[in-house]
Amino acid sequence: MPELPEVQTLVDDLIAAGLVGQTVTAARVHWSRSAAVPAPNDFCRRIRGKTITSIRRRGKFLVLDLSAGYYLLIHLRMSGRLHLVAAKTKRSKHEHIVLSIGESQQLRLHDTRKFGRMYLLEDVQTVLGKLGIEPLERRFTAAAFRRMLGAKKRQIKPLLLDQTFIAGLGNIYVDEALWTAKIHPLRPSNSLSAAECAALQRAIRRVLRRGLKNLGTSLGTGRANFYSVARRRGRNQDQLMVFRRNGEPCPRCNTPIERIIVGQRSTHICKRCQRP
Repeated sequence: MPELPEVQTLVDDLIAAGLVGQTVTAARVHWSRSAAVPAPNDFCRRIRGKTITSIRRRGKFLVLDLSAGYYLLIHLRMSGRLHLVAAKTKRSKHEHIVLSIGESQQLRLHDTRKFGRMYLLEDVQTVLGKLGIEPLERRFTAAAFRRMLGAKKRQIKPLLLDQTFIAGLGNIYVDEALWTAKIHPLRPSNSLSAAECAALQRAIRRVLRRGLKNLGTSLGTGRANFYSVARRRGRNQDQLMVFRRNGEPCPRCNTPIERIIVGQRSTHICKRCQRP
C-alpha cells in the first residue's frame, strides 16, 4: 500500500503534469465499487465540469480540490496506481475509473485487486476528519509525541499504523523507524522513556524524508508495486535497513534480521538492537 512518501510523490507528479487549472470534462466508472461515494452515475454526473483548483495529500489520501465546493479523494489501498495518459490510449481491464481531463488527457485509476477508491465529497471532513496528526508537521514535536504515546497503552507498532493516531505511516516506514530508534515493536506505547519518544519522533521524520527524497519505495517488479504517475519506480528500496531484509545482517550490528508477526502484520527487526 502506498504510504506517505509514495502518495506525496504522486501529488507532486500530478502538479508537475499541469493538472491544476484543468477541467474534468467526463468520467466513466467501469467497476462500481471503485467509486465509494456517491454511486457511479451520480459520481460521473457531479464531477463533470469541475475544475481542479489544487492537489494535496492528507495521510494516505490524494486530495483534489475542485470548483463548486467539491473534493475528490483518492485512496489507492493495496495495489492502486494512477495513470495519466493520452485520451486515445486503449483502456486496460484494470483501469476502473477514467476521468477525462480537458480534451486530450485522462486520469485513470488502475487497480489489479480492486481495493482502490475515489470519493467525491462536499464535506471533506467526513473522511479526513478522522485522521491523526501529520508526522512531518511542525506541531509533531517530541513533546507532543510523548504526550500522545503516554495517553495510550497499546503495542507501539499497531499504534503507529493506526491512521487515527498518526496519518500516513505504513508497514515499511514503521519498521524502519522502530529499527532506527532501537525500539521493539511489541513495547507498550506508555513504557517509552522521554529519550525513547524523542528518538522515535526523529526516526519517523527521518525515514519519511528519506522516502520522499527517493520518490518512494518500489518492492519487486510486480504489477501491485508502487510506480509514479510517470511510471517510474521509487528508489528508496535500496536504502531500507530492515524491511524485507530477513536473514540479512543488521546494518548496525550484523545480527541477522528476523521476521515476526505483530498485529497480523509482517514485521522486521534486529533482536539485538531492538530488545523487548
